[in-house]
Amino acid sequence: MSREIMPLSSTPSLYVVATPLGNLHDISPRAVAVLGAVAAIAAEDTRHSQRLLDACGLRTRLMALHEHNEQAAAGQVIRLLEEGDSVALISDAGTPAVSDPGARAVARVREAGFPVIAVPGPCAAVAALSISGFGEHGFRFVGFLPPKSAARRAALDALRDDADALIFYEAPHRIAECVVDLAAVFGPQRRVLIARELTKLHEQSVVLALGEAPGWLDADPNRLRGEFVLVVEGAPPASGLGAEAERVLALLLAELPLKAAVRLAAEITGAPKNALYARALELKGA
Repeated sequence: MSREIMPLSSTPSLYVVATPLGNLHDISPRAVAVLGAVAAIAAEDTRHSQRLLDACGLRTRLMALHEHNEQAAAGQVIRLLEEGDSVALISDAGTPAVSDPGARAVARVREAGFPVIAVPGPCAAVAALSISGFGEHGFRFVGFLPPKSAARRAALDALRDDADALIFYEAPHRIAECVVDLAAVFGPQRRVLIARELTKLHEQSVVLALGEAPGWLDADPNRLRGEFVLVVEGAPPASGLGAEAERVLALLLAELPLKAAVRLAAEITGAPKNALYARALELKGA
C-alpha cells in the first residue's frame, strides 16, 4: 500500500466514484485521490457532497447533476472532457447510476467517445445482500418499486416465481405499505432481510418472514426511519415438471450455462423458472 497512487488516466475520462453510505471510513484511498485530481465533480446534491469533500480535505469544484438537470449537466461534463479535463460523478451515497442519477450521463459520455472508468466501493444493494444469506444462487436488483400499491403489486407479481434473491430500495414513508404488498404477493412465509441505515450510527438489520414484517416495523417508531434495503429470498422450487419441460431443459443444459438454459427453457415451455432452476441444479449435480 506504500506505492504512490496514480489516480487519473492520461486520456480525459469520466470517473464514476462510489462514496460512503454513511460511515466516512468506507471511502477508498483511490476514491479520495480521484476526487482530488479531477477538474470537477458532478454531484447529485452539491451541499451534501461538500461535507464529504470537507471531511477529506478536498477543494475540487462541484457541479450539480441530478434527475431534473441530468441532460444539461451531461452536456457540461462532455464540454469539460472535450477541453482535456477529467470529471468525477458521485451520488449522495453509494454507487452512482444505480437507482440514482447518472445512467443517462454515463451513456451520453460513452456516445461522445470518452472513457468511463469505475472507482468501485460502497453499494447498498450488495451490502444488504451480503448479510442476508440469500445470495447463493444469484440475485436480481430491482431498485425502487412503483409508489402506488396497485402498480407495486403488479410489478411484484411478475417476480413471484423468480428463484433469485430480489433486492429492493424503499423510502421510509412507504416502507410499511411496501412490506404489506410483498407479503400479499409472495406469501407470508417467504423470508425478507430488512436493512435500514446501513453503515450509520443507527444501522439495523433483521431476517424474518414477510408475514411478520409489518408487526416488526410497527413495534418501534424508530424502525420506520432512514433509508431501507429489502432482500427477499428466491421463490421455493415448485414440485414436478412436465416431460416436455424436462426434455427441453436437458437439451439446453448440454449446450448452455445453467442460467441461460433455465431462462430459455422457461420461455419455450412456460414452466415455472424456479422449478426449472431447481431441476437444473439436480441435473448438473447428477
